[in-house]
Amino acid sequence: MKRWIPFVKSPPVISVVRLSGVIAASNRAGLNDETLAPVLERAFTKGKPVAVALALNSPGGSPVQSSLIGARIQRLSKEKNVPVFAFVEDVAASGGYWLAASADEIWIDPCSVVGSIGVISSSFGANTFIERHGIERRVYTAGTSKSMLDPFKPERDEDVARLKTLLDQIHGTFISHVTERRGARLDANTDLFTGDIWTGDRAVALGLADGIGHLVPKMRERFGDKVKFRPYGMRRGLLQRFGMNIMAQAMDGIEERALFARYGL
Repeated sequence: MKRWIPFVKSPPVISVVRLSGVIAASNRAGLNDETLAPVLERAFTKGKPVAVALALNSPGGSPVQSSLIGARIQRLSKEKNVPVFAFVEDVAASGGYWLAASADEIWIDPCSVVGSIGVISSSFGANTFIERHGIERRVYTAGTSKSMLDPFKPERDEDVARLKTLLDQIHGTFISHVTERRGARLDANTDLFTGDIWTGDRAVALGLADGIGHLVPKMRERFGDKVKFRPYGMRRGLLQRFGMNIMAQAMDGIEERALFARYGL
């Protein structure tokens, strides 16, 4: 009832948004802009929070979804005049670090993995296999560049060159985002954009994080011991709650495990 008593000041509120999992438009259990939009909107507006804290644990994924989510966080922060603090748990790598860099400050655990500021594209080649088994691949296109990097046809140098151009363009956008957000905090004497990863104090020394710190004690240190934490997260659909989407969830889980495994997790 105290909140309704005139002249009695309510304790400050921190909205805590959990961003955990692979970043992908099609991943039902992961992170994407469509499902996070209402979560972030509530986190920045409900109860007039003094700050938004991101509990972040992601090995990355889609650069487009990373960019959309990051842009939404920055836009809401500016519109509502609410600062954002990212707290990295196991990993904030690749697209996960894109999200972390969207915050005003990044705090990590001594064992957190951060970085991987690069872009990757992976596939397979099965043209020799199908030839051995007497299978003929037939592809017809209108447009000389319509079929690119077909895994069932021999790799072409021009396709690889075109792909590398696209990857370089996305990498450049990633670099621009990090340099804009981290600015002079970044170590100018170290190439931080090779796709390498760092942990703990080394990541702090390079300017990829602002310090070692955990969410609750750091927010209490910043906003007082009486601060209240209000958690926000994505809501699962009815089918997911009752386990009726088992196959899709299993495939999503395999993809997520593979991405986390890149960082020894």
